[in-house]
Amino acid sequence: MIHDFLSYLIRVYDVFVACFSIGYILFYIALSILSYWAIIKHLKYQKYLEEEVLIRSNHILGVSIVAPAFNEGVNIVYNVKSLLSLTYPKFEIIIVNDGSSDNTLEKLISEFDLVKIDFYYQEKIVTQPVRGHYKSTNPVYSRLLIVDKVNGKSKADASNAGINSSQYPLFLCTDVDCILKSNTILKLAKPFMENEIRVIATGAGIRISNSCDIKEGFLYKVHYPKEWYPRFQELEYVRSFLFGRMAWSQINGLLLVSGGLGMFDKDIVIKAGGYWHQSLGEDMELITRMRKYMHDTNEKFLIKYIPESLCWTEVPSSREIFLRQRVRWARGLIQTLYLHRKMFLNPKYGRTAFVVLPFFFSFEFLVPIIEFIGIITLVASFVFGIINFQYLFLISALVYLFYLSITIISILIDEVLYKSYASYKELITLVGMAIIEPFVFHPITVYASLKGYWHFFRKKEQKWGVMVRKGFESPSKK
Repeated sequence: MIHDFLSYLIRVYDVFVACFSIGYILFYIALSILSYWAIIKHLKYQKYLEEEVLIRSNHILGVSIVAPAFNEGVNIVYNVKSLLSLTYPKFEIIIVNDGSSDNTLEKLISEFDLVKIDFYYQEKIVTQPVRGHYKSTNPVYSRLLIVDKVNGKSKADASNAGINSSQYPLFLCTDVDCILKSNTILKLAKPFMENEIRVIATGAGIRISNSCDIKEGFLYKVHYPKEWYPRFQELEYVRSFLFGRMAWSQINGLLLVSGGLGMFDKDIVIKAGGYWHQSLGEDMELITRMRKYMHDTNEKFLIKYIPESLCWTEVPSSREIFLRQRVRWARGLIQTLYLHRKMFLNPKYGRTAFVVLPFFFSFEFLVPIIEFIGIITLVASFVFGIINFQYLFLISALVYLFYLSITIISILIDEVLYKSYASYKELITLVGMAIIEPFVFHPITVYASLKGYWHFFRKKEQKWGVMVRKGFESPSKK
């Protein structure tokens, strides 16, 4: 009796997995077509408004770069110098010292000749108390503003203090460890100025700086990461930034602009309430709330993505830090979906309600749970001798080959368009890592996701933790 009932449950689950897998594949095929179309369109029309003309225009929009810093003394001076080297006619750099317990503030004061100033500070978004603002006595650093505040235990609180202190209508939120291309501001600001429909946010590709040749905050040569965890993360970045987000941008369905590199319409962000300081996925949650605000006010809007690598950042290189980051990401995902659950299938919110949120619920949130149940089902089937090896092989092979195809296509598009790596050997290594990723790396990400969900439902307190920096290395000797 038990054997028959268990056989029935397994057959039902097999049918569900088959249907889910087919839906997953069909949806990603659609995304791949949209992504290809969007990239071709970008390459064809990127000179619609000449960048040289735009730079010389008197009507160019000013941009405030907001970069929170907590215990970043190792790299902070190089980081600021790198940001100061960006090319754009009208911008400022706002470094928010979020109550650092190391020598971050002292290094900034010493290196850039800073003095405390009287500053008219409007707290449009509530944050932890701001202790003061600093400007340089050296005219060379006139673009630089330092905000010193009480630690808010989250990047969101520090970012909000930077937004409150900014003077321009656009702000670019980044991390102090990020290295930006010299024309990053222009690339991200351009959509705001060339579209008739209001653009509320833009994003672009982020790559991994681990193992790259870097000197004093400047990128000299890109290399494929040497360490195990960064290598797999490189695959994720190529796949998600070039492939997934470009497709969502094409249908104005972006729900995530990376916290490491995102430009925003300050007015809309403030009206939407700024970053939510309790969020563990503040970048996704902010975009969701901005979309909600625009729908609520019946105002047309666009969120654009630029298919170019404009930013390099250091990623976790150890298992401990990687797991901590991914647990937080998973918890941030379910936190955002739960917080905005009333938007699901609500006609008021258009494609956000019927396409974007259902996708993230089905193919981002549910997938780790389905995979975990699948493992339990597989073990039970083996124990009771009712396993269908032919069905198991066909489904597994189909999903694996499809994943591998998408990953390799993403790698090839990236290489053809941007020549991101120093040699073909690095490119071949990347493809090799893609082949073994589902067996070696993917189970770790599934574990981290399930752990994040478990923490959310248990309402377990989770802190951001500290991302241990290795610091910048000098260019490799030839």
